[in-house]
Amino acid sequence: MILPLYQGLPPNSTEIKGGEIQEQSDQILKISNIQQPTIEVCLPPADLATGEAVVICPGGGYWILAYDIEGTDIAETLNKKGIAAIILKYRLPTSHQSKIRHQSSLLDAQRAIRMVRQHATAWHINPQKVGIMGFSAGGHLASTAATQFDEGNPEAIKLVDRYSSRPDFSLLIYPVISFHDQYTHQGSRKALLGENENDESLQLKFSAERNVTTNTPPAFLVHSTDDTGVPCENSINYFNACRKNNIDAELHLFPVGGHGFGLGKAYPGLDSWTDLAIEFIHRVTSTAPQ
Repeated sequence: MILPLYQGLPPNSTEIKGGEIQEQSDQILKISNIQQPTIEVCLPPADLATGEAVVICPGGGYWILAYDIEGTDIAETLNKKGIAAIILKYRLPTSHQSKIRHQSSLLDAQRAIRMVRQHATAWHINPQKVGIMGFSAGGHLASTAATQFDEGNPEAIKLVDRYSSRPDFSLLIYPVISFHDQYTHQGSRKALLGENENDESLQLKFSAERNVTTNTPPAFLVHSTDDTGVPCENSINYFNACRKNNIDAELHLFPVGGHGFGLGKAYPGLDSWTDLAIEFIHRVTSTAPQ
C-alpha cells in the first residue's frame, strides 16, 4: 500500500519540470527527483503483529534513495518478526524543488511519523511504539527527526497534524550524524545545505550529536570501523551524547563491512545486526501502554 504524504503540492515546494527518476544501477534501485513524497506501508501478518512500527529512511547522500537495499529489503526482514515497516520516499534537497533547501526531508519524516499514528488502529500498530530508522544520509534524517520534533497541535484543522512527530525510538545504521568538518560526510552536507554548507548555525542545527537532550528517544546504532565514507565516530559521538543525557542507547561496532552494507549478508557475522535491532525494539517498547 503506497500513500501520498500530502494532498496537492507539498509544503516548502515549488513546481519543477521533469518527473521522478528510477534507475536500476549496480543492483540497487535508485530514486531521485522526488516531487510527491510517499510512504509504502508494509504490514506483517495479523497473527504475527507485535504492534511495533518503524519508519524507514533509505540513504543515498541526499542525492538519491537506495530504495531496495535500505528500504524494501529491510521492510521484509522486519515484517517477518511482526514489525510494521513504513518506507519513506522523502524529497531530496538536490531536486531544487524546495523553497528552503534543508527543510523538506525533515518535514516529510515528521509527517510520516504523524501518519503512522493517525492510522495506528487500522494498521494494528500501537501509537506509542512508532520508531524511525535510517541508513547513511537517511540515518542523518532519522537522527534529525529524533532530536527535532514536536508534540502535535491539538487544535490543528487537519487531523494528522494533531499527532506527535517524536519517534519512540531510533535505529541509526552507519549514519551521517555530524555536519562539522572533522567527521562529516562532505557530500551529504553539501547536498542538504548547498551554498550554506559552511554556515555554522546550520552545521550546529544538523549535527544531531549536538542536539541530544533528556527527551531524545532511545537509540540503536550500528557502524563498521572500516567505514571510510562515514567514519564510525559519527555513531560513537551520538552514543556518547545519549549517555551524557541518560538516554537508553546501544552501539554495535563491527570490524569489517565498509559503508552501505544493508542487511550485512556479505560479511560473516555482520548480518546479526538485524536481530540485535529487533531485540532492541522489543526491549525499549516493552513498557509502552497496550
